[in-house]
Amino acid sequence: MPREDAWSAEEIAAIVDTYHQMLIAELGQQRYNKAALNRQLAERLPKRSRSSIEFKHCNISAILRDADCPYVAGYKPRSNYQASLVDCVEQRLLRSDQFDRAAQQAADLPAIESSPETFNNIIVEPPNTSPQVQESPGSYIAKRDYLAREARNRDLGHAGECFVMAYERQRLMALGENKLAGAVEHVAATQGDGAGFDIRSFSDDGSERWIEVKTTAFAMESAFFISPNELRCSRDHAAQYHLYRLFNFRKQPRMFCLTGDLNKKLWLEPDSYRAGVKYIV
Repeated sequence: MPREDAWSAEEIAAIVDTYHQMLIAELGQQRYNKAALNRQLAERLPKRSRSSIEFKHCNISAILRDADCPYVAGYKPRSNYQASLVDCVEQRLLRSDQFDRAAQQAADLPAIESSPETFNNIIVEPPNTSPQVQESPGSYIAKRDYLAREARNRDLGHAGECFVMAYERQRLMALGENKLAGAVEHVAATQGDGAGFDIRSFSDDGSERWIEVKTTAFAMESAFFISPNELRCSRDHAAQYHLYRLFNFRKQPRMFCLTGDLNKKLWLEPDSYRAGVKYIV
């Protein structure tokens, strides 16, 4: 099959605008017809195949992921995006007041304690994607603070921890370990945030399982924030340490798990430094 011609500025603008519509609807928890929007888009892009349009949507998701922004569910991030697409996403989506308001509201939305009737199919494999490390000239993406803002959403964090508490108790009871299930402890609530993990649970052999919970209402590939204390705890107590990453929390919660020393499992990007003024002679 011959390679399609490079996308024009008009074609890129059209797909970014359609993606923008989908994303605003999702962030506002508003129903919309994704198939209909894509049919309308295809009519405007007669030179582009369905697979080409799908791939470009996934490129836009990757740009948003790398900017620490939410993106449209179902469009798994695909890197190796072009600088021209980055520029268009920056101008027509990331600088949109409508997107900014919707993303802030989604990050701040309260959450309540809840758990499904069954925890079947909750666990999934970790994602195998990561942010684009080397960007093309002119494709630098300024980070936004939507994920950091959501990480400060205490209601959401607490609801995620309670969800994992219920999961761990059900898991242990299913193994016939009712006594261990009753001993699962919400350490973040009983001891505060300084322990380096949120929940003390158990494996079926009775050994302790220390669980740090990271919760997002956004997609699986969304970055999360982890403290130096949590990293040290995972290193010093690798045999017990588990990280449960909850995602898509408000709609259909799923989670993946990482165990052991997280320094070996995560890409880590410095976010900020504690600073003070040096003595100046």
